[in-house]
Amino acid sequence: MGVHTRVTIDDFSIGQSAQHERTITEADVLAFADITGDHNPVHVDAESAAASSFGARVVHGMLTASLISAALATHLPGPGAIYVSQTLRFLRPVKLGETVTVHLAITSIDAPKRKLVLATAVRNARGKTVLDGEATALVPAS
Repeated sequence: MGVHTRVTIDDFSIGQSAQHERTITEADVLAFADITGDHNPVHVDAESAAASSFGARVVHGMLTASLISAALATHLPGPGAIYVSQTLRFLRPVKLGETVTVHLAITSIDAPKRKLVLATAVRNARGKTVLDGEATALVPAS
């Protein structure tokens, strides 16, 4: 069992940033499809996806977006944080086997409410943004 250092709102500053990387596999896509019930052929059927505008299977946009949750929970603000909102813009598809990196940066801090607002972006290995948005998270009380 790991030991986590307790953080307070005073431990954060505007501009503070973090990253989280993951390669999205076929197993990830199939598990996500089963969990959510989203079996859209563009995600799970190679033949149908080949005939789509993408030309191949693509990762569910919400699977890619869910990596933001992992980054918030493990990196910034970290364990104990409460994810309260997220805006998203889906800009490019992610293909199976691609490595993506979540980028987080604090843009505002409301210390009395223990609230952080963070710019969120997910980029592919070529540095192209595949989705972006803004998250709000609460830092646990000390």
